Amino acid sequence: MKKLFFTLLLTLQSVILLAQSETEAVAACIQNYIDGTSYNKPGEISKAFYSEANLFLSHKEKPLWIVPISEYTKWFQKGQEGKFNGRLGRILSLSIFNDIALAKAEILIPEKKQEFIDMFLVKKIQGEWKIISKTASMISSDKVGKRILFIVSNAHYYGNSKIATGNSFAEIVNAYDTFTKSGYIVDFVSPEGGSIPLAYINTSDSLQKQYLYNPDFMYAIAHTLQPRDIKPELYKAVHYIGGGSAMYGVPENEAIQKIALAVYQDNKGILSSVCHGTAGIVHLKTKDGKYVVAGRKISGYPDSFEKQDGDYFKHFPFLIQKTIEERGGTFKFSPRNISHVEVDDRIITGQNFQSSSDVALKIIEQIEKVE
Repeated sequence: MKKLFFTLLLTLQSVILLAQSETEAVAACIQNYIDGTSYNKPGEISKAFYSEANLFLSHKEKPLWIVPISEYTKWFQKGQEGKFNGRLGRILSLSIFNDIALAKAEILIPEKKQEFIDMFLVKKIQGEWKIISKTASMISSDKVGKRILFIVSNAHYYGNSKIATGNSFAEIVNAYDTFTKSGYIVDFVSPEGGSIPLAYINTSDSLQKQYLYNPDFMYAIAHTLQPRDIKPELYKAVHYIGGGSAMYGVPENEAIQKIALAVYQDNKGILSSVCHGTAGIVHLKTKDGKYVVAGRKISGYPDSFEKQDGDYFKHFPFLIQKTIEERGGTFKFSPRNISHVEVDDRIITGQNFQSSSDVALKIIEQIEKVE
């Protein structure tokens, strides 16, 4: 019986790994198209497409404009190869069935106030994933293309216990909606990448319900980036999301720390957090070896608000407020269920999920002030 169990377990793991590798291969194919069209690299575009593929595009003088890939690649021979041409692209979603896949990407050209949605049909041909057709549609858009990085956790439980926890869905949604409505792009990174646990989902809240059933948004949640995928120079701010998960895997992760500090110090960007997400900044040190929180006014979820006789609390690796105060920071908060935001130069922190949107607005205000 044990042998059968382990055989089934190994089979399941193999299936999962195969699905992950196929997803990565399809994503790499689409990324070749994005990079090729953003940096005038016809070779990368050709690598993404099947040699006989067609693009089905809009044209003001004909109902459907069919463009062979051989012609399409020539459009990108005019610019300097390798030079960014203003096209900002990202994969929104993809799904795979056996040897076919559907993918969706967003292409922004802020200078022209254009937003394209590209839809791809992809097929595995002789062992390689290739785009066999693409269609696109464009609308006028005020999206600015500036990027914010949300830092989330993969932890499903409080420490080594079996007490379930997750990332606060309310905090994610409230901040995400505020940023995207202001024209910003939001990316997600977690220590391990991939899907993350969610907590505090309230479908009676209209905004949460809207995003819970938004396939592009939920795809991003289910496919968070790994630290190795992140280019810190692209981001204006990092934002640590709370929920019990935030206490585990994120604060001590060196790769995450390097990303946050690169955005904050090298980019002169903003370091932000909400609620238990503030756990993510307590260990950060500047280049001179000092704690980032030293001498700063910081908010987050207060130690006194925790259920200190609760089972979950026994598994906390440290106390947020106590640690910040020990490291020279001043911890500020208000009564429960009231938005409280602290702005100390380029460090912006909030007390709870009610503060999420206000923190996002302060971040936007700071970014727009210096640009």
